[in-house]
Amino acid sequence: MQTIATVVAFIGALVFLAHLLAGIAERTRIPDAFFLLIVGLLLGPVFHRVSPQSFGAVGPAFTTIALILILFEGGLELRLDVLWRSLRASIVFSGLSFAASLAIVGFLGWRFLHLPPFAALLLGAMVGGASPTVVIPLTRQLHLEHEPAALLALESASGDVLAIAITLGLLDAYRFGGLHAGHVALHVLFSFLVATMVGIAGALFWSLVLQRVRTIQNAMFTTPAFVFLLFGLVEVIGFSGAIAALAFGVTIGNIENIGVWRLFGPIALNQTEKDFFSEIVFLLKTFFFVYIGLSIEVHDWRWLAAGGAIAAAFLAARVPIVRFAGSRCWTARDASLIGTMVPRGLAAAALAGIPLQMGLPQGATLENVTYAVIVSSIVLTSVAVFLVDRTSVGTLYRRLFAGWGGGKAVSAAAGAMPDASL
Repeated sequence: MQTIATVVAFIGALVFLAHLLAGIAERTRIPDAFFLLIVGLLLGPVFHRVSPQSFGAVGPAFTTIALILILFEGGLELRLDVLWRSLRASIVFSGLSFAASLAIVGFLGWRFLHLPPFAALLLGAMVGGASPTVVIPLTRQLHLEHEPAALLALESASGDVLAIAITLGLLDAYRFGGLHAGHVALHVLFSFLVATMVGIAGALFWSLVLQRVRTIQNAMFTTPAFVFLLFGLVEVIGFSGAIAALAFGVTIGNIENIGVWRLFGPIALNQTEKDFFSEIVFLLKTFFFVYIGLSIEVHDWRWLAAGGAIAAAFLAARVPIVRFAGSRCWTARDASLIGTMVPRGLAAAALAGIPLQMGLPQGATLENVTYAVIVSSIVLTSVAVFLVDRTSVGTLYRRLFAGWGGGKAVSAAAGAMPDASL
């Protein structure tokens, strides 16, 4: 009974701490994900007070639920016209960003970690995509404009798909002795298309029945429950449930602006429901990052150094990618902040242990370095965001994007230090 009481007290303290950290994050622009990750690291790998095994099978399921709801709620904020304008740019940007990450990690893994070329490429695939569980909340916290925020949401969601598809394709090549690049490319394409269509169809259906669902007592959580069903269905048939959740959120968030569909009398989510989902996402995000911190298993500080070097290489390559594939319509501030977004998260963590489970000789190294990249990239992103948004480092970054934004000024509120009275 005492153990249960301790766990309950810990959960209560963590929720209070999360709200405090959210307030600090608003004032300093240091992402609360950074603080929560540190809490998890202290509780787990450092002081060994809690282990991920304490959560049993609930832990991995919980992290997936967090991903679904973060993508769904992030989609609600995206406007269709903005999304359409960002779509082409996001395809080029996402592809270039993932390819650069793959090349960087492949080279570093081969040259400095002394991995065989195949294992180095596999490591690059596992950590190639940015994490939507970090990026989407961060774009809202930093108050980015609609188009760059939409591009980052699409980049991070598609990065997870590319990481999973290419990693599994490479592992199939290891298992069966041949890499079918065309098969992998088709799987990625169909994963996007099928998941998007299922997400859109699900949202159109749900908009027609939502009014009746609201008559059921305690029906607030039925919408997320329906998103869970869609996610599970898409994953079972072998495609991306994450893309389906994002597509559902975008469609249901714009349902009243879809021309022909208005004839059927669709119902949009009301503000009370959106606020409820926002609170749920806040709580899930809190436990997600603490759990990720608990789950880090790096048994050799050399792996942490390797992870830090890879994350630093991601950050160094990010600005050239933004300059080449970004839009000059973005403000210099937004472009500078996008140039700091290199966090890795859930997809990399889920893939980390698979090579070891399959008996790949370098499996333990790949797992340890992947975890180290997750920690290092989130910490580095958090520090870089603060420096670019709150110190003179931001001036240097904005000079790299001089002339961007068509002369649009960045509001004083966006770039100034917070009022001490807050």
